[in-house]
Amino acid sequence: MLKKGSKLYSILTGTCPKCHNESMYVHKNPYLFSQLFKMHERCSHCNTRYKIEPSFFYGAMYVSYGVGVAFAIAVFVTCYLIIETSLKNSFIAIIITLVVLLPIIIRLSRNIWINLFIKYDSKAATA
Repeated sequence: MLKKGSKLYSILTGTCPKCHNESMYVHKNPYLFSQLFKMHERCSHCNTRYKIEPSFFYGAMYVSYGVGVAFAIAVFVTCYLIIETSLKNSFIAIIITLVVLLPIIIRLSRNIWINLFIKYDSKAATA
């Protein structure tokens, strides 16, 4: 389903948005909190620079808000409407989910943000 060449592939795997051949992050595990924000400067395969300009990833904060809201709505619908828990327990579930998934939301938001500006290049992928 996820094929190289699609934005969704790069977003979900955290690979270079231009060639999809290497992870943008020094450590793939987002739960290594001391390494959460550490990224390679450039892709070793296609030489794409990840930090396009200073403070480039500040824009990802806006994306993370939307991603967080999407997760919160999904948890609320699941807990309150499908499982039929109380409103209080639904909000507790939302808070727990957002805290537990925070590193994933941060990385996912960065992946979405950079994929808005850099598109896949099949020539770079095979070079």
